[in-house]
Amino acid sequence: MSNVFPKLHNATWPGFVGKGPDSEPFISLDKMIDMTAKAEVNGKKFDGVDLFLSEPHVSIDSSKDDIKLLVDKLRANNLDAGSLVAPVWKDNGGGSAMGTNDDRKNFLIQVEKACKIGQKLKDLGVRPNGIVRIDSATDVKSWSENPIENTKLIADTFQKATNIAIDHGERLAAEGEICWGGMHSWKWMLRTLELTDREGHLGFQADLAHSMLYLLGYNAEEHRILPKDFSWDDKETFNIAYKEMTDALSPWTIDLHIAQNDGTVKGMGSHDKTGKHCLANDPNGKLDINHAASFWLKDSNGDLRKDIKHICWDGCMFPNSTLEDQSTWNIILDAMISVQDEYSW
Repeated sequence: MSNVFPKLHNATWPGFVGKGPDSEPFISLDKMIDMTAKAEVNGKKFDGVDLFLSEPHVSIDSSKDDIKLLVDKLRANNLDAGSLVAPVWKDNGGGSAMGTNDDRKNFLIQVEKACKIGQKLKDLGVRPNGIVRIDSATDVKSWSENPIENTKLIADTFQKATNIAIDHGERLAAEGEICWGGMHSWKWMLRTLELTDREGHLGFQADLAHSMLYLLGYNAEEHRILPKDFSWDDKETFNIAYKEMTDALSPWTIDLHIAQNDGTVKGMGSHDKTGKHCLANDPNGKLDINHAASFWLKDSNGDLRKDIKHICWDGCMFPNSTLEDQSTWNIILDAMISVQDEYSW
């Protein structure tokens, strides 16, 4: 079983996304790793974690000693590192991908730092696969002031970022969330990827919860696929719509988050109208997780994709009482195992 792909990873960033002074306390990286390592279902455990390169978890300015401590921590818990989130936003030291020269320069600096950390983790033997995750670091309202030119600027920044990634043996993945300008609808996401024109080196990071909202046209009503009077019981209409979206984006997809969504959105800070994750067993969840995953884990011929070597559970903005309950992670692991069982190779 240890050789089964895709490997099963857990995201550590639910411990601090949406947390802080105006919310609940952060949950430490140590605690998130500990709960991930303790999760077990019928003898099966998580294979690794995906990491957010920002305080209070992993500093983007981590020293060699800091990285070594992280590696030791992962090894002690029999976990690999996987995909890494680059902190490209202004509040984290970056800047808008369509912003001023300084904004874009800072964006690229953060990408380079993230790629260097990824390279170190590979060299130290704990990161056999994974990408570096980015977004446009700009809101939809600012982008919409000049969609054509702003999308060109984002693509130009992404091109430069991809060149940096290539120099460090990394690939970048842009996560489709409806809160990021130029990435807020499936058609604009596709346009940004096509303009960047770095297929094989920059791709799409699909998240089941976020990408489902593309069908509903949040922040881009003109690109809505599902009808306004759609009923979630209408599986045939859903499948047709989901296929239209995934036929466009799946060929670009190089990283996949398993998640659940109840069909609503949640705004918090810069994440305006973003996907509201649900727990895997939430009765209000709209997705058949295994079925939705098939659109991303199989190619156009129906064959299993062997280029996606791990999948990661992503679920943010849950109360600490939920996140610190060990049973939560066993439930999530169980859902991940179900996906792996159906699409393993």
